[in-house]
Amino acid sequence: MLGFLEKVRDYTKEAVSAAKYLFDGLSVTFDHMRRRPVTVQYPYEKLIPSERYRGRIHYEFDKCIACEVCVRVCPINLPVVDWVMNKETKKKELRNYSIDFGACIFCGNCVEYCPTNCLSMTEEYELAAFDRHSLNYDNVALGRLPTSVTSDPSVRPLRELAYLPEGIMDPHDLPPNQKRAGKLPTQIIKELQEEISQGKDTVDSTDMVPNKSNSTN
Repeated sequence: MLGFLEKVRDYTKEAVSAAKYLFDGLSVTFDHMRRRPVTVQYPYEKLIPSERYRGRIHYEFDKCIACEVCVRVCPINLPVVDWVMNKETKKKELRNYSIDFGACIFCGNCVEYCPTNCLSMTEEYELAAFDRHSLNYDNVALGRLPTSVTSDPSVRPLRELAYLPEGIMDPHDLPPNQKRAGKLPTQIIKELQEEISQGKDTVDSTDMVPNKSNSTN
């Protein structure tokens, strides 16, 4: 009889633990059901990248002086700078410049340390290819102007999902008259400036109030 009761107790413990794990899983599911959707119908819809997004590198051949600073600061010595020395002018003449995006980690060091600003990061992130060798961009491919999400008529650009209005689940057709769940950087700066101006006004008003003790004397 005692063994039977122990088996019943063990079975009850396992049933309770199984129900607890099931409840935990369902709680996560129900919690995600009331959240805003984050799925974007790519490639027909695309999110607008941030201002400092590090995408494909844009290269301007005319500005490059073949100093090879980008090669020295690159963690993997990736850029290939092909130049020859002009004996008459005693200056470097650039022949070719290439970057292999199949190995690039998009750290942005080459853009940051370039003395002539001939390199810049773009918002272009669609670099998939069937052949790995096609990811090796020469100076002609690097000089191509970057594609913009907002100027592409075949896609629908979406705003940041964190800035959706409160209570709105669909990121399309945002009503402009509703309060946003998050604040844009411009709105935060404007509020900070208003708070600073209000603080100055209160300080000036307190300085203008005369001291009662001095007035009575």
